[in-house]
Amino acid sequence: MGERAADSAFRTTGSRWLLPLSLYSGLSIDQVNFLACQLLALVAALWFRLYLSPSHASPPVRHAFVTLLGTGFLIFCFGWYSAHILAVVAANYLIIIKADIQNVHRYSMVTAMGYLTACHVNRVFIFSYGIPSTDFSGVRPSLLEYLSYNVNFLSVLVGPCSSYRDHIDFIEGRHISRRLRPHAATCNGQNGYDKTPDISPLRAVCRKLLVCCGCLLLFLFVTRSLPITYNADRDFVSQAPFLTRLTYAFFSIQAARPKFYFAWTLADAVNNAAGYGFKGLDESGKPSWDLVSNINIIGIETATSFKTFIDNWNIQTGIWLKTVCYDRAPKHRLALTFVLSALWHGVFPGYYFTFITAIPITMAARAIRRSVRHYFLGSRAVKLGYDVVTWAATQLTICYTVMPFLLLSVGDTYLYYRSMYFHVHTLSLLAAVALHRKPKPRETSSSVSPAASSSLSAQLQPNHSNNNEKVY
Repeated sequence: MGERAADSAFRTTGSRWLLPLSLYSGLSIDQVNFLACQLLALVAALWFRLYLSPSHASPPVRHAFVTLLGTGFLIFCFGWYSAHILAVVAANYLIIIKADIQNVHRYSMVTAMGYLTACHVNRVFIFSYGIPSTDFSGVRPSLLEYLSYNVNFLSVLVGPCSSYRDHIDFIEGRHISRRLRPHAATCNGQNGYDKTPDISPLRAVCRKLLVCCGCLLLFLFVTRSLPITYNADRDFVSQAPFLTRLTYAFFSIQAARPKFYFAWTLADAVNNAAGYGFKGLDESGKPSWDLVSNINIIGIETATSFKTFIDNWNIQTGIWLKTVCYDRAPKHRLALTFVLSALWHGVFPGYYFTFITAIPITMAARAIRRSVRHYFLGSRAVKLGYDVVTWAATQLTICYTVMPFLLLSVGDTYLYYRSMYFHVHTLSLLAAVALHRKPKPRETSSSVSPAASSSLSAQLQPNHSNNNEKVY
């Protein structure tokens, strides 16, 4: 492991200051740099909430702090590659200030696609690649506001995505009061923040950090003992029986998830530690800090349908894809959304295998659920049996679909799919064709009533609760 860590040091464009720690732990230098920055971000977030709160610092100071620290993280982790990211941020800002604000999202999407094709640093989130014009409320952001939104230290490395309005409300101190509006009506006029009783995120942060610790232990002792690359090992593929290969694929994919759970949950905790992410009060009246949560682990592990799994995975990016693509595409919405998702992730061929494979699988899953599910709702026992079967089918299908995402290369992907006899591709295409129903025509804008139009507009607002439901 030490040799692999040393080898990674020569391939990284980021800092090599922590190379001794990389050699000692067996983690790559990029992983060590990422972890170091996120732990520093957690400490900085706590300090930011206590000492640079809206009652202690003006919005420009808060904007400047999150921007400078975020830029430092970029340079530390990616070195000169960070110039790619900062250049795209600058280009998009020029588009925003020069172009018609109603068309900003169109130009930004074009720029984003060019960037994503050229740069492999796909985990850096720049949400300006398609901010709905309504999110600006017709007002162009200042350069400082724009930079703090795009490269703030809370989300620059791994996300999560959030709306521009939520970010500005957080910086200016309105994020709590706006979600507790019936309980907060006073404002002292200083720095524009509301005098709302402070709601501590400490319990939410501690809970999410405990989840991170569990995921880290799983990664260290389980994930690394079941390497994904073994699914494309030629000796294993040629000698092991099909059921053995299928079983290993299933458990290796299950074991690969904790590293994603860890990264996204830690990022969520960092945002909460800074005081960002308050969603409101839940049904029991307790504070919810899941506004920018990117993962629902229980929802993923218990998913009984392909859609349910997707709805609970990379949640904020899914909302973004729904808003900028699925809801706007005149036709072929499902295919275009998955293709855009592949572009968003980067240039590795495995990404495209995964998302293109997901298109017929999603179509088949919809058709099967629509045609079969109602037969199993008659009794609790039958429904339980149906849920168990659909859970197993969903998990095996997800395993098959996302394997190229982790293998990355064309050769390894083809070898794996050939070892699986392309069975999910074949079954999905057959089910999608056999159970296909002609979709109802979508209503044109001229035939939509004003009330319906108003309802649709409300659903597309970045902060609307329905945005948490992805429909592809």
